[in-house]
Amino acid sequence: MVAASSFTLFLASCLAVGVHAIVGPTEPTPGNTYNEGSKCNIQWQGDKDGKWKDMSIQLMTGDNLNMVHLTTVATGLDGNKDGKFDYDCPKVSPNSEIYFYQFSAPGAPGKLTWTGRFTIADSKGNSVPPENTDKDGNGKTFMWGTGKLDDASSAKPPPSYLSGGSAGSSASASSSSSSSSSARSSSASSSSSSSSSAPTTTPSMTTSVRSTATLANNSPQSSTPSSEQGSAGNSTTGNRDNGAASTSISRTWQTTLALLVSASVFTFFL
Repeated sequence: MVAASSFTLFLASCLAVGVHAIVGPTEPTPGNTYNEGSKCNIQWQGDKDGKWKDMSIQLMTGDNLNMVHLTTVATGLDGNKDGKFDYDCPKVSPNSEIYFYQFSAPGAPGKLTWTGRFTIADSKGNSVPPENTDKDGNGKTFMWGTGKLDDASSAKPPPSYLSGGSAGSSASASSSSSSSSSARSSSASSSSSSSSSAPTTTPSMTTSVRSTATLANNSPQSSTPSSEQGSAGNSTTGNRDNGAASTSISRTWQTTLALLVSASVFTFFL
């Protein structure tokens, strides 16, 4: 029995390490709206593994499989601690619920996490609905679109340690990628609605085990970017998905269940 108890504790410890292996964004979440020129607020729960000391945050747009980098809004943040960051919301087009943030750190290579999709409205609070609707790997519907900065010259490049899909497409390609991803989304939804669940930047990736706010529905929210299978989203009310963490969260629970079953079987035979 002692051996069985020790084994169970070992499994619990492994799970605890996994759960705290990534920063957990808590704001913004789907449904949040920020006006151009006002303060955009970002908050997160710190990771305790000590690998997120030099954290960067990027403003992103696009679908879960083709995330587009617009600008880097912050660098050098301490993601090992709970924190927040405010900055002046940029002018974008269109004003819609199609924007989200991607978190990364050089000390945690391959681990990306996202917020849910949120709205950047015009200075008077006006916005339009996202143009596109799709489904993630769990069959949940999410809405998305591809935006751009009105002043492209103000864009700051992705962190140098990111490469390929994890950095996202460049902002300059946003207008062309918008039309191509829309066409791709239309054909994909008629032939197979489940194929567009994971962002190229890894919004549904295997990276985020820790969710913050309900990340699965309107955004790339909690973790694991599109390079693996992501989905940028937080959960909003209802069945709408705008995020990036639902897939990784689902996988985390499946893994947890498998480990607990293994522990039970091990205990039975002792």
